[in-house]
Amino acid sequence: MLFLAACQEPASDKTAETPAEAPVTRNAAVPVPVIFDTDMGPDYDDVGAIAMLHAFADEGSANILATVASTKYDGVAGVLDVFNTYFNRPDLPIGVPSQPASVLRDGQHWSDSVRKNYPHNIKSNKEAKDAIDLYRSILAEQPDTSVTIITVGFLTNISNLLKSPGDKFSPLSGKELVDKKVKRMVSMAGRFPEGSEFNVNIDAPASQNVFQNFSRPVILSGFEIGKDIKTGIPLISDSSIQNSPVKDVFRISIPRAEEDSAGRMSWDETAVLV
Repeated sequence: MLFLAACQEPASDKTAETPAEAPVTRNAAVPVPVIFDTDMGPDYDDVGAIAMLHAFADEGSANILATVASTKYDGVAGVLDVFNTYFNRPDLPIGVPSQPASVLRDGQHWSDSVRKNYPHNIKSNKEAKDAIDLYRSILAEQPDTSVTIITVGFLTNISNLLKSPGDKFSPLSGKELVDKKVKRMVSMAGRFPEGSEFNVNIDAPASQNVFQNFSRPVILSGFEIGKDIKTGIPLISDSSIQNSPVKDVFRISIPRAEEDSAGRMSWDETAVLV
């Protein structure tokens, strides 16, 4: 497996290179096909990350194929639907794990607030697609070596995808399908040069399986990058922004933690920036 650890200078967008992988660039003329995989809580940097991804799609540099939850707490599909709907993409496919997965959720209850106050069609996780079925159906339809998977949560779905057998979507195994269709995976995962990190630890067996068996290029945006980049204060201070679920999440959450007084750490946003 090729690991491309993002550089540790928070002010830079650069990533370390190896001869096997060219630099990652955004080209508005060629939108990058993206599957976005998120725990959407317990932290709220996922909200900043999905907002950024939709902004890249608006400018034509990304083509969002699906948004997939790596958690299965009650209502997570509806939360994803809120943000997709707010950013004028209400028909984006949404996946939720049907296999065992974390049920960790936000402690500030912003997920309940946005579902209560903003339009969305999906009211129950049962109305979403199975995460692995969604991955397989989308990958099977894409050109070879074209899809970027961005994970900003746990690696549960990626592990299950790699282990999946051929099915009605493709005769290929999950690993074969990934090898054929995926260009790269960008993950908010790990802490460099060493240390423990939340996304890796929550489903450690899945993380181990992915790191051992995911054979396409991987870019890791580590804990140490996002921790010094603070997000949210300008947003919640801008009175011209009204009726925004993104603003509401940061407005609700920032006052709840003293460490967020200057804004929330931007771990997940840095992965989307790659």
